[in-house]
Amino acid sequence: MNIDRAVLAVAGTVTLLGVVLAVAVSPWFLLLTAFAGVNQLQASLTGFCPAAILLRRLGVPRGCAFE
Repeated sequence: MNIDRAVLAVAGTVTLLGVVLAVAVSPWFLLLTAFAGVNQLQASLTGFCPAAILLRRLGVPRGCAFE
């Protein structure tokens, strides 16, 4: 798995986790889902992705999107 796919997996996991927690615990957890969406939008506009930086430091192989 390269960074491109790992970033998508992290974003999807955070989104699903936020929705499940919003249904099971409190609607305030929808803020977690909103944060994931805003982060994806800013990463697409600026090219800066904190998750990609963290995954790179953890040794995940580079992909073509986050160089």
